[in-house]
Amino acid sequence: MSAGKKLQLPIALDAMGGDNAPACVLRGAAMALVRHPGIRFLLYGNRYILEPLLIELPQLKAASEIVHTEIVIAGDDKPSVAVRRGRNSSMWMSIESVRDNRCCAIVSAGNTGALMAMSKLILRTLPGISRPAIAALFPTLRGECVMLDLGANVESDAKDLYRFAIMGDAFARAVLGLSRPKIGLLNVGSEELKGRDEVKEAYQVIKNSGRALNFHGFIEGNDIAEGTVDVVVTDGFTGNVALKTAEGAARLIRTYLKDAFNSSPFSKTGAVLAAGALKVVKDKLDDRKRNGAMFLGLNGIAVKSHGGADAFSFCNAISVAVELVVHDINTRITQEINLSVEATPAGETA
Repeated sequence: MSAGKKLQLPIALDAMGGDNAPACVLRGAAMALVRHPGIRFLLYGNRYILEPLLIELPQLKAASEIVHTEIVIAGDDKPSVAVRRGRNSSMWMSIESVRDNRCCAIVSAGNTGALMAMSKLILRTLPGISRPAIAALFPTLRGECVMLDLGANVESDAKDLYRFAIMGDAFARAVLGLSRPKIGLLNVGSEELKGRDEVKEAYQVIKNSGRALNFHGFIEGNDIAEGTVDVVVTDGFTGNVALKTAEGAARLIRTYLKDAFNSSPFSKTGAVLAAGALKVVKDKLDDRKRNGAMFLGLNGIAVKSHGGADAFSFCNAISVAVELVVHDINTRITQEINLSVEATPAGETA
């Protein structure tokens, strides 16, 4: 979405969710307003905390409305506890605004488990989807790829993985603009006989689905960064481990580079000479640019920001929500699911 294009999209923000809320949420929203002029925000949170902060952000204040609540979901609350006790919380109320068509999407940096549990309960799933999946973008040597699931489902059977492939295909078409995304199923090897039974079964289901999915087959962990495929499909346990490993590796590389260039006067001189190249590397490793994971498969758009997000990160999460609304991602997923049902051989279920 190019800056300057006018939108009339109301976005709900869980203003109290996240490690750095509400200040970074409001600053991120102000940045997003510059990037996407015309959007407006419903800010769910404590009016007496938010109003003084908005005085310093007059443009955001003019484009926002505060919906007051003093109840906040803590980062360590169990999902079951959050659902029982948080019905008037900033998170719950912001999700309800999407269900009630007051807003087009909700963005929160709050408790991931609580956000998923509440979103499933309030928004429900799209027709044909039994389990939603968390999807996000990964950097690769060829650009970016979509990976799902990143933690919504610890275990997934073959039919779940098949639906994740369909949703990932729709996501890549909408967000990455790919006409025929290449889909890979993450496994411990590329051979058809390797892996757990549900992964091997999912391979056959996707391969023989009768749909025009551009299925590459099995991929291994190193294929993610290589950019072998555009959509990486896996269960939530494996996907979350891969995500956290990648984030940790990126921080490790940044730390190594910083320490190396500060290790001696000659190294510091080299750092000055290589400043341009180092900036390029830093930008490519900046996971803040890819902040914002969507809960695909829900009957409404919910985007999860990293809990420790700063203003720039949160702004990018809002941008993800805007892109998904503009590209009508849920209509695309529903159409793809309907096609998958039509393509399923008689006597079988997708």
